[in-house]
Amino acid sequence: MRRTVTIITLLIVVFSTSAFAQLEIGASYELRDESPKNGFGLRVQKGFLDKLPLVNLGLRAHFSYFSEENSASESGVTYSRDLTNYDFGLALIGGVNVGLMQPYIGLGLGSETVDIKPQDLEGVTISEEDQNESNIYWNAIVGAKVTVIPLIKPFIEYRYSNNSLSEPEVADLSTGRIMFGVSLSF
Repeated sequence: MRRTVTIITLLIVVFSTSAFAQLEIGASYELRDESPKNGFGLRVQKGFLDKLPLVNLGLRAHFSYFSEENSASESGVTYSRDLTNYDFGLALIGGVNVGLMQPYIGLGLGSETVDIKPQDLEGVTISEEDQNESNIYWNAIVGAKVTVIPLIKPFIEYRYSNNSLSEPEVADLSTGRIMFGVSLSF
């Protein structure tokens, strides 16, 4: 009897603290396979149906920012331009609570914008205009977070994106990125 009460008390404490956080705010360092390659991300996730014992469901809003300067030299003239890429979206996330590890998957929609701004260098004026391109994408997410302390959850995540939802004249591009970050749970 005493053993059963101890196990039930332990399960209540574990499930009422870290496993069912209703709000998560996180930041990540992101690597992707296109230029710019390195960036940062922010995300906010709100859990729902938190009464289920092992299942964790939530809605996530995310924002990513990538920036890089590209330079090229030709005939002694240096040409440079700033590439800025940012995207935002919403995703439905579902996961399971397995001890300290919480694997999850998700599916979502978002929008991506690429800004290209030519830079004038060494007194040379560049006549190229700024370019701005936006497209809509869908994404699939797979990842895992670890509950080290109930409030802090380091995570690793892979997000596959495909812009096949965009207008027909936009090239069909798919890309992937890996993210390393930390979430705070409230």
